[in-house]
Amino acid sequence: MEKNLFALSVEHFKEIGRDLQQKIMEGLQKDGEEIACLPTYINPGKDFEGKVLALDWGGTNFRASIVQFKKGEKPAILENLKLPLSHKETEGFTQEDLFNAMAGLIVQLKHLDAQVTHIGYCFSYPAESTLSGDSILLRWTKEIDIPDLLNKLVGKPLLDYLNSYEGIKTKFKTVKVVNDTIACLFAGLAQPGYDSYIGLIVGTGTNMAALVHKNSIKKLNKEYNGGDLIPINFESGNLKPRYSDREYLTEIDRLVDERSKDRGRQLFEKAMSGGYIGSIFRNTFPQIEIESKFDGEKLTNLMNYPAIYKPEYVTVARQIYVRSAQLVAASLAGLTLVLTAYKDKNTYDKSLHNICLAADGSLFWSSDKNGKDYNELVRENLEILLDSFGLGHIHFHINKLDDANLIGSAIAALS
Repeated sequence: MEKNLFALSVEHFKEIGRDLQQKIMEGLQKDGEEIACLPTYINPGKDFEGKVLALDWGGTNFRASIVQFKKGEKPAILENLKLPLSHKETEGFTQEDLFNAMAGLIVQLKHLDAQVTHIGYCFSYPAESTLSGDSILLRWTKEIDIPDLLNKLVGKPLLDYLNSYEGIKTKFKTVKVVNDTIACLFAGLAQPGYDSYIGLIVGTGTNMAALVHKNSIKKLNKEYNGGDLIPINFESGNLKPRYSDREYLTEIDRLVDERSKDRGRQLFEKAMSGGYIGSIFRNTFPQIEIESKFDGEKLTNLMNYPAIYKPEYVTVARQIYVRSAQLVAASLAGLTLVLTAYKDKNTYDKSLHNICLAADGSLFWSSDKNGKDYNELVRENLEILLDSFGLGHIHFHINKLDDANLIGSAIAALS
């Protein structure tokens, strides 16, 4: 395979960035748009004290942890348990099955005692935040499908279930539900001194979050009376780059989408996230036998051990890997256009200089032993795009935050 099927020009990526910027602005105005732009009605505080039950479900594993806050100290994770909960483990699950599996892990926490009365739940699926800090599930992604949870509150039913579960002695008072990108954003806010903050996930799925001034959000709940900056979960993975016009996505991307459970949705995510780039490789070489669970981690392993694979396979794997990082860079550039009050092709708000990018996800922090690591590819391509937009003065500080989902959801629980 001599031609790089996954190559795009800088102009292509610029157009993707502009497209995302426009659709974010539309999503901030009204519900039901392609980029959902979901406000989170939680204003993160600081100087917390106490212990919190922090939960995290992102599509591969469910994690339960006890996070402790002490004044003047960094939050400490006292323990962290994990249970596989991907679409394979949850196939045929009902709400009762899901809650029972979660409770079975939570009850094993040794530090779960009467002092733990608040729950922070990082729930990484499209959900509409409520004024109480809970969320309503809008739809499933990442091949998960538990129908009887749709259009219902995410947190309160789980809280009630845990309060009645045999073996859990503590009684929980509140639950706050945040998306994983919001959790990353909250964890990043603990590092002061930046002009703006972005939460980014590139793992099984991909998404972004940022703080947007309330004056830019026409669809904001009229009863909201909190601060001026609203955490927004963009659900940016649902961008629909076109298949044929300008060839943003390939026919192989189309095949991956057609063979997925949520056909027609999350096209951007399916082109770049760890849950799908392995499928892109498998559909590029349908004639070879590859294990069914060939994901981003397996693709990276193929790149890192080239001696045992055909050169053609290694080359294409790296092409898919590089395009993924370039698409992430394009999405960050598009969001930067929003944050800089993008008005036309030559007018920007020049006051923003330093952005803290709180990034999480196994793919984002993956390494290519024979090339550039993923985060380096993102940074390199983002700098090119920002410069081409006339935003070369903006510097992204890319921060790796350990257990950002747990820390961020714990901050939400006490906010």
